[in-house]
Amino acid sequence: MRRVVAAPADPGLAELAPDRRLRRLELTVTRRLNGLLHGQYRGLLPGPGSEPAGSREYRPGEDEVRRMDWAVTARTAVPHVRQVDADRELTTWLLVDASASMEFGTAELDKRELAVAAVAAIGFLTAGVGNRIGAQVLRADGVRRFPARSGRTHLLGLLRALLAAPRATAPDDRPGPSVGVSVPVGPPELVDGLDALHRAANRRGLVVVVSDFLDGLPDDPDEPPPWERTLRRLAVRHQVLAIEVTDPRELELPDVGLITLVDPETGRRREVCTSDRRLRERYAAAATAQRDQVHQALRRSGATHLALRTDRDWSVDIVRHVHAQRRMAAAPAGVVRGGAA
Repeated sequence: MRRVVAAPADPGLAELAPDRRLRRLELTVTRRLNGLLHGQYRGLLPGPGSEPAGSREYRPGEDEVRRMDWAVTARTAVPHVRQVDADRELTTWLLVDASASMEFGTAELDKRELAVAAVAAIGFLTAGVGNRIGAQVLRADGVRRFPARSGRTHLLGLLRALLAAPRATAPDDRPGPSVGVSVPVGPPELVDGLDALHRAANRRGLVVVVSDFLDGLPDDPDEPPPWERTLRRLAVRHQVLAIEVTDPRELELPDVGLITLVDPETGRRREVCTSDRRLRERYAAAATAQRDQVHQALRRSGATHLALRTDRDWSVDIVRHVHAQRRMAAAPAGVVRGGAA
């Protein structure tokens, strides 16, 4: 009787050694995403640029008033906006959230691993002669800064630093302060990282913020989060892409009985009986409202929003996002989302 031995399962990204994870990420980007750039000097978003490339009719709700071409508008009596070609040298600035709330995941990847994958996609897609990439990483032990430089070696060093970033320690497990040793008040906040990025990014380019955007989110949905104002300031000068990272368990609770929930930022614990259907419904409704609050804040700030989830194929989501952005940029006048006007 022959004995059948099952082949070992393909290891997930989180189970691989750092160097193997980087090789897998690079292969994924180059094989599945890099083809999007063939024939065009464009990255994840159309532009940014400064070279004039004509004008087209203004599309309400999609175009910014500050891009109005007043000369053509006056001549034709129809509102037009300026179009620009992408700059031949692009500087990309990253703000990567590696705080405690990102150390959660119930799928193949946790939120931090997914953030690293997003950074890899951005880095490899925007890599090119003269292009530079810089970063600010919000870690549990402070902010780590990477100057804007070009080259594959620099990008791989950034990705290795993200994979090796120290994990946050629960407040209850942190050692007490020693005499004569200064202890930081707390981990850096998202608004602090955005302020630092605003000071560092003094040349127009692409700004990418990778986070769950839960930091400082107010209980009142009508109140703007503290990071919205700074993000809006960045969007005035730069092209801003906000990558929101979420996990399915943050959106709904499974029916698994009594569980203990821990706030990674404060260490507070609470026992919850997930068998209660009404509790699960209230949780799902509150999570949906919270995500909508983040979405509205990003929209008001002028950033382009890309949502990634740990239970979905992130490369497919990025492909769809790139195609959607390019369709919008290439749509002829009079055509709006969803069909002809």
